[in-house]
Amino acid sequence: MPKYIALLRAVNVGGTGKLPMATLKAMCRDAGFTAVETYIASGNVVLESKAAPARVKAALEARLLAYAGKPVCVVLRSAAEMLAVLKANPFSDTEPKYTYAIFLDAPPPADTLARVSGQLDEQIRLGEREIFVHYGSGMGRSKLKIPAARSGTARNMNTVAKLAEMAAKP
Repeated sequence: MPKYIALLRAVNVGGTGKLPMATLKAMCRDAGFTAVETYIASGNVVLESKAAPARVKAALEARLLAYAGKPVCVVLRSAAEMLAVLKANPFSDTEPKYTYAIFLDAPPPADTLARVSGQLDEQIRLGEREIFVHYGSGMGRSKLKIPAARSGTARNMNTVAKLAEMAAKP
């Protein structure tokens, strides 16, 4: 059965979007998903479903809307796609905790790099449906603004690696 990784945007980050992972797991099971596992309390869930990706995303977003009372964006990747993101990391020679993949639903717009502001020592590269950013001084100190990333959700490469590993388990 296909495995997917659901990445929720703005969940349990900076005191916003509180969602206990036990509740998220229950939502996934109620939607008919199986082999549900969460990873750290920031909206990462690995699951199995026979449904098409668009149906998995819609089912989870509908349950999150009912729970939160507001839309919660879900970005979905298959196990193979998550592994491909890990392998495509253009900054693989740097510290993984300072390198992020910003996951998008669609390819980044052609003008993504031209619209960036506040860039200091950050390095940015575009992926298929990701924006890769290496924060030389750490994300917490950065003033970087990437308008194309507003609808996405970021995970550092340690998290990407762990999610790829979890999704690869039989």
